[in-house]
Amino acid sequence: MKLFHRSTQLTCLRTGLLVILVTIAAATGANPATQEPAPDRVVLNGAVYTQDPAHPWAEAFAISKGRYVAIGTNAGIRALAGPRTRVTDLAGRMVMSGLIDDHVHAVDGAMGELYDCIYPSSSSPAQIGRILRQCVRKAPAGAWIRGGYWDSDFFKHFPMASPRAWLDRIAGNHPILWRDDTGHNAWVNSAALRLAGIDANTANPTGGSFEREAGGSVPDGIALEAAAEVVQAVVPDRSDHEYYQSVMRAQALAHRFGIIGIKEADAVTPVIAAYQAADRQQQLGLYVATCISTLAQQSNPGVLVDFDAIDRIHATYHSELVATNFVKIFLDGVPTPVRTAAMLEPYLPDARGNRVSGELHVNPDVLARDVTELDRRGYTVKMHAAGDRAIRAGLDAIAAARRANPGSQLRHELAHAEFVAPDDMPRFARLNAVAEFSPVIWYPSPIIDAVIEALGERADHMWPMRSLLASGAPLAAGSDWPSVVPSMDPWSGIQAMVTRRDPHHPAGRALWPEEAIGLADALRIYTLDGAAALRREAETGSIVVGKSADFVVLDHNLFKVPASQIAATEVAMTFFRGKLVYERPSATRDH
Repeated sequence: MKLFHRSTQLTCLRTGLLVILVTIAAATGANPATQEPAPDRVVLNGAVYTQDPAHPWAEAFAISKGRYVAIGTNAGIRALAGPRTRVTDLAGRMVMSGLIDDHVHAVDGAMGELYDCIYPSSSSPAQIGRILRQCVRKAPAGAWIRGGYWDSDFFKHFPMASPRAWLDRIAGNHPILWRDDTGHNAWVNSAALRLAGIDANTANPTGGSFEREAGGSVPDGIALEAAAEVVQAVVPDRSDHEYYQSVMRAQALAHRFGIIGIKEADAVTPVIAAYQAADRQQQLGLYVATCISTLAQQSNPGVLVDFDAIDRIHATYHSELVATNFVKIFLDGVPTPVRTAAMLEPYLPDARGNRVSGELHVNPDVLARDVTELDRRGYTVKMHAAGDRAIRAGLDAIAAARRANPGSQLRHELAHAEFVAPDDMPRFARLNAVAEFSPVIWYPSPIIDAVIEALGERADHMWPMRSLLASGAPLAAGSDWPSVVPSMDPWSGIQAMVTRRDPHHPAGRALWPEEAIGLADALRIYTLDGAAALRREAETGSIVVGKSADFVVLDHNLFKVPASQIAATEVAMTFFRGKLVYERPSATRDH
């Protein structure tokens, strides 16, 4: 009988009751004379991918009180079972640690599914109009209609003299705010502009603009970056019930995909409160890190964030499963035709022949002071940084924090990290700064096509994963759902990281194939590295004795199928802290 215990292999040399009792004691840390109870559950006949370098694969494991207490062979683990132990026979299925989505707007996505007017980013005007009419019929008189998500290149493919007037003709009696597929920009109608107090005399806010109709100053209904937030500020907030139901919906979706931990990438207070409420009612089955939003504070790039307000949110809403020691700062926009990501070199000329480089949303010296103070107070900072100039500014700020706070071990993140200048590549490892990817990295893709239009051949060199990995940089990954992608499904992202191709059209063009990474590295990014991004690497992320039993059972062995089949992976069961939280019908053989 062979067991792995805290990365040490124990070998029983004889059989008998005394030996079994000693083995149980070794696995649970109990004194054999006390005859501690047998494990709560044993899981047998699996291909268990542990991610323990000493023992990367096992056949079985035992769980007590929500933690792994023994890992090893079928025979050794089966011998630990008592009359009340639940036995799960996996019939050879692959088991691995549950996945972590390090960048998701899960409540926003779930709320959209439950309450909003949404449509695929591939929709045409006719399809959007049909969906909008359906939403109008369901909405109370005069109610806001919100949702999205229109393609970043939508108005290039479907030119409109006035997007505002187009919405007015269908739903002029309802204020409308629709986000684009990046989540950064909004399409609104006249009613929404009126309620926000925006007209031809309204100046553009810092860090954003209201697009104007040709030959005039009348807003055409497209609000970019900070301008979108001006309209958003007058949209009535959701009820506590709606936020709570959205948390429950988001959790159900996460469990179906095998996700046991998430990082809410830009969390406003009601979102954080809803997660805490679910945790206090013992309804939460996820590790949640909430990046406290500073978006409302970023109206002036020269003003520091409100550190004391962040402290109050952190102190009020943290709970066992909800970590509130994370903060979000937006450094720039997106590298699509709106040209708002901050680049070191100018974009291709726009329709008017202008060449711009995008703008930083925060002055570099202010950003350095923000990150330094947040680091001193114990917050991990996630910085939205799509352009290479934003990446450089973020790294400079982290460097300033390292100089000011030399004892800090916090791993600050540069979210998306699409474009990284060669000189900045080694700085991630030196600064222990995380390059966080949202691996929508394939062709054909509307968002990639939009980036190509704005940047040309530079779009062929996005997400340098292999190079960063080779440099020793810490990495993380997330879906960014509901931005761009239709769901938080991680398996398509994993396949794309390995193949650099569209998982649903694998014969298509590859995006910078030299930057593909191996499957083992991709799985580590979604598990152990994700756990580190949540500051829970000692608790989860691998199947080793002492860690929380957070694992998934898959319908096939990822290492035994072609890479082109990774995206088709289905989760048979998801366990969180030893509890079954999702099960596909007929997936288990408990007895």
